Amino acid sequence: MGSTRKQRGGAGLLPLGRRSTGPLMLVAAISGVYGLLLGSFANVVIHRVPAGHSVVRPPSACPSCDTAIGALDNIPVFSWLLLRGRCRHCGTPISARYPLVEAGTAILCAVVGVSIGLTWELPAFLFFTWALVALSVIDLDTHRLPNALLYPCMAISAVLLLAAGVLDGDTRSLVEAAAGGALGFGIMLVVWFIARGGLGYGDVRFSGYLGLHLGYLTLGHVPLGLFLGFFAGSLAGVVLMGVLGRGRKHKLAFGPSLAVGALAAVLVGQPLIDLYLGR
Repeated sequence: MGSTRKQRGGAGLLPLGRRSTGPLMLVAAISGVYGLLLGSFANVVIHRVPAGHSVVRPPSACPSCDTAIGALDNIPVFSWLLLRGRCRHCGTPISARYPLVEAGTAILCAVVGVSIGLTWELPAFLFFTWALVALSVIDLDTHRLPNALLYPCMAISAVLLLAAGVLDGDTRSLVEAAAGGALGFGIMLVVWFIARGGLGYGDVRFSGYLGLHLGYLTLGHVPLGLFLGFFAGSLAGVVLMGVLGRGRKHKLAFGPSLAVGALAAVLVGQPLIDLYLGR
């Protein structure tokens, strides 16, 4: 596998004519299965990390009857459908959010896989996609981006990106990744200072994590991703106030908006940058 990132100028959905359909479908399928499996683990992380529980032990069990969930009942999405959204043993309804998280992670990973292509950095960006899903749902639930999850994600991403850069012999990407992390953190630190309570410090740390991956693509992806995140947050605020009737004092989790902006920058960032620069 050899990276074409610098030839492409960053990730972006290329026309099918420039890459054969077969490899694209294969990458999408592999990435989707990866996302489906990790989406199941995301549900465990989303439930346990905010409560300070281990994500390894004990095994998953029904929260109502405390019966351990068997292997056949733990297949992502399909088990929920076969069981019609209920526990096999006590019949208690199982939230539809579980298969939605699993399916959503699979779809996003498949799209990111097609965008990045069969390159050494693909594992890093698939993991990044999973981390964005898990952190976003936790932020929606708790209005927190827990360090107990964010810091391990940073460490794993750093190792995966370092491996990709070494295997590609691409030291420039590694330097830009480090610079991107610092840039993302620095930009949001200034915003946090100016906002004076209008932004959580967890969002500042989270932006450093986003900058690590976006910087690996190009440094231009970092401010673009943050801008798109603010744009997504503004749209969410308008929806809350105009459609749902929530007041301005309603607290809005900003992490999901930043995650949306980062994913948008990964998928279509380079075309937007080229358009802005008039290329």
